[in-house]
Amino acid sequence: MAANAMPAEVVIGGEMLRLARRSDVAVAQRVAAHLQRRIAEDDWRPYRSREDAVRAWTPLGGIRLQVMEALSLLNEA
Repeated sequence: MAANAMPAEVVIGGEMLRLARRSDVAVAQRVAAHLQRRIAEDDWRPYRSREDAVRAWTPLGGIRLQVMEALSLLNEA
């Protein structure tokens, strides 16, 4: 098994995320930084609100969904 194909874990928002491969750690960290900036700046463009943004992003699933859950955004949709 290639080293990159091995499962990995990363802590975001105090939650341990289990990821399919080690390269997903960087993706999860980028998504978390992006969402944390939006939270801090209350900037949800092009959506009207945080709730609208979360509702639109939830069906995308994958790493974004795991990060949104870790950042407690899913309780708002």
